[in-house]
Amino acid sequence: MHTTYYLKRFQNAADQIDKTLLISKQLEVSVGLYIDSVFLKLYKRSWATADQDPLTAETRIFFSVWISDAEIKEQKIAYNIHAFKLRKLKGYSIESRKFAEGFRLRFKNVEHKWPNVATNFGPQTLMQGWIKTDFKKLENDIIGLSNNFLEIVPLIGNTLAHFKR
Repeated sequence: MHTTYYLKRFQNAADQIDKTLLISKQLEVSVGLYIDSVFLKLYKRSWATADQDPLTAETRIFFSVWISDAEIKEQKIAYNIHAFKLRKLKGYSIESRKFAEGFRLRFKNVEHKWPNVATNFGPQTLMQGWIKTDFKKLENDIIGLSNNFLEIVPLIGNTLAHFKR
């Protein structure tokens, strides 16, 4: 994979996401490398362990769009929402499976907006899918998936609210 090339394309997409909307939803965006993949992540600091980097915190929730050699070969990009070790999230009393069930129940109403999505995973992967991409419009596809996530951020907040101490 041409890592530098894809990092630039993902960063270009990140730079085009509506900053006002990100601020209003208290979301941050990051582009980087994880193993052999280039990623864009959207996350809230409040969804992670307070004294740790929200990108690597033990406890965290985030949305990710990524590409690796496997996706490039199949002309697709992948996406998911992860929720790691939520039982340790301060201010909440969360059982990961119950959180995942609650989120997925709410997600059913918007699932049709997410191409090739699946929710039949353990509690760490709330949903995951992929889209075919024409690499000429890669940034637009990344932005489109990110905008989809911006619409469902309240689903995570509403699910978390049920577990607030």
